[in-house]
Order: sequence, then C-alpha cells, then structure tokens
Amino acid sequence: MEGHEGERLCGKWRVTCGLYSYNLRDVFTWRLLKTILMGQVLSMLICGTAVSCQYLANDRVETPMLQSFLNYALLLLTYTTVLSARKGERNILQILKTKWWKYLVMGLADVEANYAVVKAYQFTTLTSIQLLDCFVIPVLMVLSWFFLKTRYRLVHFIAVTVCLLGVGAMVGADVLAGRDQGSTRHVVLGDGLVLLSAVLYAVSNVCQEYTVKNLSRVEFLGMMGLFGTLISGVQLAVLETQAVAAVKWNLHILMLFAVYVLCMYALYSFMPIVVKMTSATAVNLSLLTADLFSLFCGMFLFHYAFSTLYIISFVVITLGFVMFNAVPTYSALPESGSIEGDAAEASADRVVESSSDHLLAADRDPPKTETLTAVAAL
Repeated sequence: MEGHEGERLCGKWRVTCGLYSYNLRDVFTWRLLKTILMGQVLSMLICGTAVSCQYLANDRVETPMLQSFLNYALLLLTYTTVLSARKGERNILQILKTKWWKYLVMGLADVEANYAVVKAYQFTTLTSIQLLDCFVIPVLMVLSWFFLKTRYRLVHFIAVTVCLLGVGAMVGADVLAGRDQGSTRHVVLGDGLVLLSAVLYAVSNVCQEYTVKNLSRVEFLGMMGLFGTLISGVQLAVLETQAVAAVKWNLHILMLFAVYVLCMYALYSFMPIVVKMTSATAVNLSLLTADLFSLFCGMFLFHYAFSTLYIISFVVITLGFVMFNAVPTYSALPESGSIEGDAAEASADRVVESSSDHLLAADRDPPKTETLTAVAAL
C-alpha cells in the first residue's frame, strides 16, 4: 500500500510539472516539427527586415515610421478590404460598432512597440537591446496567465530559462567579437524604451492570440491594418516629414523599402497561423533565433566575425523551444461566475489525481495517445 501511495504521489507531481514518460515518437510529432519549421520561417522574415534596415541605415535613411506605415497600409489594402466586403455581423462596420476601442488599443500598442525599440538604438547599446528585449517573454506569460487563463507547468519555465541561456550565449559572442554597437548617451532612457517596447509587444501578442483563436485571423489583420495605418500615419506626419523629404530616392533605396515591407507583410500575415497552432509565448521563443539568422547573414554581407557561441546559442534556443512545445499548456477558464469557477478548479484537481493514476499505468504499459490527449487538456 505504501509503495502504491508513493507511486500515486510521484505521478501527481509529474503531471503537475509536465514531466511525463514520453516516447520520442510522442514528443517529436509532425505537428511539433512543423511548428519548429514555421517558427524559423518567421525568424528568417525578421532577419530580412533587419538586413534591409541595416542597408538603409548605411545609406543614412532613418524612417522607421514610414516603413511601418507602408506595412500597415498593405494590410489595410488586403485584409481590411476583405472585411469590408463581408456581410452581416462579420462586416467591418459591425465590428467597429462593438469592438473599435479594443482594436484601437491593440493597434496603438503594436505601432508604439515598433517605434520604441527603433528609437532605443539611438540611446543604448545593441547588447542591452538584445538582453532586455527578452523581457517580452515573462510579460507574455503573466498576461496570458491572467487574461487568457493559460496555465504553465514546471517544464515550461525550465524551457524558457534554457532559451534565455541561449540568448546569453549569443550576446556573449557579440561582446567578444566587439559588436557592442549603439549609442551610450542616455543608457537609462534607451533601456527604458526597450522594456516599454517589450511590454507593448506582449499586449499586442496577447490580443493577437485571443483574436485568432476565438474570432478570425482576417479580422485581426484587417483591424490591425486599419488602426495601424491611422496611428502610424499621424505619427509619420508629425515626426518624420523632414526625414522623408531628405531621402535621396533611387532604385536601390526603393528595392530596400520593398524588401522590408514585403518581409513585414509576410510576417504579420503568417504569424497568426503559428500563434493559433501554439501560443504567443511559444512564437516569441522561436523568434529568439532571428538575431542569429541576422548575424549569419551579416558574416557574408557585413563581414561580421564568426564565433562558435553562435552555433551553441542556436542549438540551445531550439532545444528550449522543443521543450516548451513538447508538453502542452492548459486553460483554466471558468464557465461562469466565481462559484462555478471554484467548482471547476476543484474538479480539475480531481481529474489531475485521476490522470496521475492513468499515467502510472501508462508507465507499465505502452503509452496511449488517448491518455496523453486527456492530460494535455488539463
């Protein structure tokens, strides 16, 4: 009896932490491999925007708001137009009547997040930006916990820690290679802008996850295009009129703008698909490799020095991403009211206890997909 009770307690602990006895075929599923590949496609798109921005900076073109405006305008022309053609409750007018202020907040957060991180380069160093930009992940987890009712297991926190260690290796390689670029005029202001950008990105991503999982991807992108164009258009007129007038337009500059805008448009169009498959937190973990892709491109295009730490960093971040997605998160949304919510929570505890017994039985027998699916739904 004591041995059986010990096994039950051990099983409950493993369920809580998410440390199940998976076979490799249960972990490395086609869905997980597809998620990894799609996440790296997003990183490559960000790499494309970074490389084009570097070339524009070399040509003394500093118009971040114009670049964002063109991306939002392209979203407006495609997805907002599709919303306008819809009929009934899914029409853009009906959406604006009931949810306009929510999408205004989402658009404002996204536009200002992009602007804040670009401005930060004028006041602080690349190392600080790379490190502090990771702040978006814990903020995302907190916001998801409270607003999306997402619940994480111990293995998820371990996975995030592993990913951040990979970022630390990348930043260390930058410092050793002498790539600690950027201004140090107002470090505190620059670091504050990066942290503000991370919080705003987290708000935008949580709104994105809720919208694409409960409403539709087209509605999210259509509203982002509408409000993003309006907000960035106003900011462009106020802040960048002289900078745009000073640009010496030629075919080379136009091509760089086209590459940037198309990469951003593809990123915004493709990212909701990956978010719907996984979560905003998982997607941002996969995006940690974007800086590494930029560095690899920089070795050929800008003659950056190579470091073995870059390869180690890529492997460590990918390992953390696999760990995070191998064990599913679960939702703790109550059906209605606090009393029902408490009852649901108590019922969930009983289900966890029962599931631990099933898992212990699965340890003795070949693991079954039905049991893993039931645990994943907790």
